[in-house]
Amino acid sequence: MSASPAPEADGQEKVIAAAQHIVKSLANSKNAADDMIRILSGFDHRLSSLYPDSSTNPDMIASSTSSSPSDTFKAILEQLEAAEKVVMRWDSSDSLLFESSGDVISLYFSSVDDLIAISSSSLSVEGGVDIRVRAENVLQLAMSRLEEELHPLLIRNTVPLDATGLSCSLRRLSLSFPSSEADFDTSSEFDTADTATATSSLAPTTPHHPLLEDPSLNLIRPEAVSDLRDLADRMIRAGYAKELVQVYCSIRKDVLDECLSILGVERLSIDEVQHMEWRLLDEKMKKWIQGVKIVIRGLLSRERHLCDSIFASSEEIEEECFVEITKGCVLQLLNFGDAVAIIPRSAEKLFRILDMYEVVKNEVLPELRIMYPGELGGSIYAEADCILKRLGDAVKGILFDFGIQVQRENTRRPQAGEIHPLTRYVMNYMRLLVVYGETLEGLLSDDEGFTLDNINTDDDAESLGSMTRYGRRLYALISYLEANLEEKSNHYEDGGLRCIFLMNNILYIYNKTKDSELGRILGDHWLRRRRGKIRQFSKTYLRVSWTKALSCLRDDSLSGGSSGSSSGSSGHSSKTALKEKFKNFNLAFDELYRVQTTWKVPDPQMREEIKISISEQVIPAYRAFVGRYGAQIDGGRHSNRFIKYTPEDLESHVSDLFEGLSGVANPRRRA
Repeated sequence: MSASPAPEADGQEKVIAAAQHIVKSLANSKNAADDMIRILSGFDHRLSSLYPDSSTNPDMIASSTSSSPSDTFKAILEQLEAAEKVVMRWDSSDSLLFESSGDVISLYFSSVDDLIAISSSSLSVEGGVDIRVRAENVLQLAMSRLEEELHPLLIRNTVPLDATGLSCSLRRLSLSFPSSEADFDTSSEFDTADTATATSSLAPTTPHHPLLEDPSLNLIRPEAVSDLRDLADRMIRAGYAKELVQVYCSIRKDVLDECLSILGVERLSIDEVQHMEWRLLDEKMKKWIQGVKIVIRGLLSRERHLCDSIFASSEEIEEECFVEITKGCVLQLLNFGDAVAIIPRSAEKLFRILDMYEVVKNEVLPELRIMYPGELGGSIYAEADCILKRLGDAVKGILFDFGIQVQRENTRRPQAGEIHPLTRYVMNYMRLLVVYGETLEGLLSDDEGFTLDNINTDDDAESLGSMTRYGRRLYALISYLEANLEEKSNHYEDGGLRCIFLMNNILYIYNKTKDSELGRILGDHWLRRRRGKIRQFSKTYLRVSWTKALSCLRDDSLSGGSSGSSSGSSGHSSKTALKEKFKNFNLAFDELYRVQTTWKVPDPQMREEIKISISEQVIPAYRAFVGRYGAQIDGGRHSNRFIKYTPEDLESHVSDLFEGLSGVANPRRRA
């Protein structure tokens, strides 16, 4: 025995049968039949299968069991009058609908649904009443009300933005997406202070960001999103999408403009950027980099998420709104980047421009590709891509100009033979360049004007052969520096000071390179060559500076050997010649002491090494000479005029050399 049908199923069959009867009775007018089915399917979801495109509205359940068309029109008219009553009551009210209870808002939306269903039909006049026209008129009043309420609803529920909240979000951004920003001290063209080495770490972007869950970046209070979505859905279905988009976009654009203002990103013309003092522009560029990260990684993603939620019923309007809201903000950011790309070039601007280039390349373009996939946003992505190319051209141009600047720099050499400001500047510059190695390797090509035509590269051929294009650029810049230093050294009249100058500067280059990424790029062979040059300069200094003094300690012009007494002049050292040797040595040493205490070797290890080398050559020779001939002088009249120093005195005086002292007279006399 089969089971009896459930009461609910039986009821559904009766309703559907009644609807089919109505359709059959309206067969003489196909349009009327279609309209009636659409309306009835809106009254009860169980009839939606008869008209699948109809919207479901469970609140409009009409008496559809009657087979009389006049009864159906009457039921529809009653629904229209009920909806009209709700709309007219709020049309004359000064209260805000969306400040009422949820039930009141639901009733209003339900009434609007009824009006949309009726006005979308083509029902003709029945009993002197044009139901469709009447529904359209009431619906227009309802749409005007919703449009008026949209503005205060958005304003009231927009989350206030503040600099503190955005700064906190930026810190979270930095943790989630590390960035590279290398600061270069540009207090002077050639800065004598070392700069800290910056590090770089770039993380790939993804369509989803952790910041979507960051409450400090909520653009609209979450509890209002549902009302906004319901409102937008009704206005779109009623044919008022244009009015909806106009109000919504104008408010949201103002919010993003305010955000840029809070972040310190101003709307500047190209002319203003072109004529801005560098330190002020540098601050603007740093704020721009931070602003881009907040806007692109955070706010635009949230704005897209918001559009997805509110305009869920229409992908076309969702895309239109998002592009309309955000394009002004994005173009303002891009326009600043465009202005920076054409500012007058100078070396100190390179690293900030590189930061901007990396932000556009690694963050802006990937995000824009995701957020603007359609045709509407294609022009924004294309503009960003063009600005990236212009920033890249600026980087290449600055590097080229920097190479020329290094070659042609002609400031005077330091008087004390110490490290030239150019050397400090260039090497700190190079240490920061390696932070951007990956970016520069992809950006530079083989025809950027870096030539080594006037540089002897024979000794470095092995290193050059294994270097990347970027590595060869670094090699060229250091080679320009070394050639410039060589030229500067030729202006020293003292050959010893020339060697000290070159030794100091090549040592500085070597030390800045050996334990850094720069050393890895240039290679071990390059490092060994520079270390060899340093040793050679040290040896040449000893030969040039101390040969004259040491020659006074040779006994080639003396006929005798050790001290002893003899009545004749033959077989004995000539005391006159001996005194002349001691006198000449004293004069030579006094002059070396007077001059070379003012010279400077900044590196403490190198300074001690060269002092030890001097002592190892001079002190033993002097001690031996005094030991052999001192007795012939000692004890005579004015003997201290000739044997002026003990070996210990000399060793003490050598320790004073290369300290960069000023106003030092002759060394101390022996007590």
